[in-house]
Amino acid sequence: MADYLVIVESPSKAKNIGRFLGSRYKVDACVGHLRDLPASKLSIDIDNGFEPQYANIRGKSDIIKMLRDDAGAAKKVLIATDPDREGEAIAWHLEYLLGIDNAQVCRVTFQEITKKVVQDSVKTPRTVDLNLVNAYQARRVLDRLVGYEISPVLWRKVKKGLSAGRVQSVVLRLICDREAEIDAFKPKEYWNVTAKLSKISDAPKASDKFEAKYYGTADGKKKNLSDKADADKVLEDVRNSTFTVKSVKNTTKKRPPAPPFITSTLQQEASRRLNFPSAKTMSVVQSLYEGVAVDASGATGLVTYIRTDSTRVSEEAQDAARQYIAAEYGDKYLPGFRRVYKNKNSAQDAHEAIRPTHIDYTPDKVKAKLSSDQYRLYKLIYERFIASQMADAVFDVCNVDIIAGSSLFKASGSTPVFPGYTKVYEEKQDQKTEAEGKLPKLEEGEALNVDGIDAEQHFTEPPSRYTEASLIKTLTDLGIGRPSTYAQIISVVFTRDYVVRDKKLLIPTELGKTVNQYLNGAFPNIVDVSFTAGLEEQLDKVAQGERQWKDVISEFYMGLEEELKKALDETARVKVPDEVSDVVCDKCGRMMVYKQGRNGRFLACPGFPSCRNTKSIIENVGVNCPDCGKPLIYRHSKSGKKYISCTGYPECKFISWNVPTGDKCPKCGKHLEYVYNKSGKRFVACSSKDCDYKQYGRGKRGSKKDAPEGDGGESNSGNKEA
Repeated sequence: MADYLVIVESPSKAKNIGRFLGSRYKVDACVGHLRDLPASKLSIDIDNGFEPQYANIRGKSDIIKMLRDDAGAAKKVLIATDPDREGEAIAWHLEYLLGIDNAQVCRVTFQEITKKVVQDSVKTPRTVDLNLVNAYQARRVLDRLVGYEISPVLWRKVKKGLSAGRVQSVVLRLICDREAEIDAFKPKEYWNVTAKLSKISDAPKASDKFEAKYYGTADGKKKNLSDKADADKVLEDVRNSTFTVKSVKNTTKKRPPAPPFITSTLQQEASRRLNFPSAKTMSVVQSLYEGVAVDASGATGLVTYIRTDSTRVSEEAQDAARQYIAAEYGDKYLPGFRRVYKNKNSAQDAHEAIRPTHIDYTPDKVKAKLSSDQYRLYKLIYERFIASQMADAVFDVCNVDIIAGSSLFKASGSTPVFPGYTKVYEEKQDQKTEAEGKLPKLEEGEALNVDGIDAEQHFTEPPSRYTEASLIKTLTDLGIGRPSTYAQIISVVFTRDYVVRDKKLLIPTELGKTVNQYLNGAFPNIVDVSFTAGLEEQLDKVAQGERQWKDVISEFYMGLEEELKKALDETARVKVPDEVSDVVCDKCGRMMVYKQGRNGRFLACPGFPSCRNTKSIIENVGVNCPDCGKPLIYRHSKSGKKYISCTGYPECKFISWNVPTGDKCPKCGKHLEYVYNKSGKRFVACSSKDCDYKQYGRGKRGSKKDAPEGDGGESNSGNKEA
């Protein structure tokens, strides 16, 4: 019988930790929350100080019984749920369920799932941090009040099945406001005048040529060219003028590396570089944190805790990184100091940044043990961390002013002098920062050849629509929500059909615009950016013990109660306009509109009920049918599951859950298809049940996103915070 019972959240984590601790410890998994607010009612006693009415979660009774039995048999219980507010709340609920006194020293946290950290952590337990618990309770109650009080109003005033959320509704507003900016945008004309110049030489070389752009008047005043007449004046001014170098300024520019990842920056960069939705990023990185078997010693966590907004790095990790950099790249790639990155004022410094736990586990060393997605994300984390500890990149920058007539032209160029951290990693958005190229060596007073002068018309462009990456950056900059919840929140606006994705761009639907418009009028505080950010600051103060959580709730509810009454009594019902497609109804000639059904969006005739014509929205697989050669498309079963069918149906009856590769099996001649194992790693296999042919590797066509749901599709396990 074990002396100690250790309770963690994940079964896979329990297995790994149990191996580190030995036979004196028994490790159980509670599998997330065991108590919560019941979904069947508000479950908050508003008249009694907003007291939450928790209940055991349905379906968790067997786990609760197991934990009680094991706790009763152990000499001491250690609760090692995740090291964040939600993990602290789960620990608090476990204390209640197991009858453990709040003052008992039983709380353990693991910043990384490695043998040393786990063994050291169980030796230094503490009490459950009630400030963190209360911050969680405040957030939970606020979200329940908003969701359960406002959503029914949306059902009555807009449409059944809608939902509102404290952060979700602000996210929708940001996306809708950006769309409104784009719709209202009026392009303005402007012109660029570019001179193609070169050094005067008896033997001209390609490197002697460069371009300079018109800047303004010769005395240095900037002037914008707003129309063709302005551009023609410049052309006339310089037509017969000599282009002469007025000044040459050479400087050396240093560019420091980006800090190691925090939760929000990891989601942004994974979206930009890997095209990962935020939900997928959190799922994959959770598996890296919980542990992967990379050698004979068994599974170990490859990255530190993944829900963090601190860029702090331990001295031990810095030392390991510096040793690796010196050995791999040389001492000149080390800065002469330890890099310390400044956190935002709101950042909680309880955790380190997201970094590899073992520097010697390089991406190439562990690649064979990881799925493709795990490897790509681990490589991103590893290289970002190593780069964050390296020397600055150095560039020689040259800025040249050139006079022609009464006009001033400018040219600039940069030349890499020392790659520094860019030897390992550059942020996706910064890769073109120093892309001007090299200028020839120029001297003040030097006359130049004119190889041509071009005047080009341009128009200003509207602001870009949000991508997941830019939306997460905006939310982080505004201080709205927590980075660990962004994936779940963004998923909700998609599932509610408030927002659709066009490639990477987020576009509000007509339903989303209508809901946002109604919420702006009826519940201005709920969708107000500064109000929501201020509420986050109050929750942080609760976590730091500076405010009582029920006081925060009470102040919030006073305003909400007043808005609820006005919304029910004074606002009119709103009709959601149909989104018109470019498909003509083949029965009556009207333009068909998009509708939302149980299995997703479809096309319907707006002439209903006189015309009941509907059409499914065809989604091509991108591969031809292995039986008849016609294109394959996705369809949905009655239960809503996605499968693959031939456009030649009913003559061709080919169907499949898996995406065909387009190739034949070399062993039996049947078609090959993409299949996924339990860890999400893709391989090619024969479609015949009687053939065992398999081929591991990247394959030729398709990707995991092509897999229908239920066949190795992406999991959101690990995004426990909502």
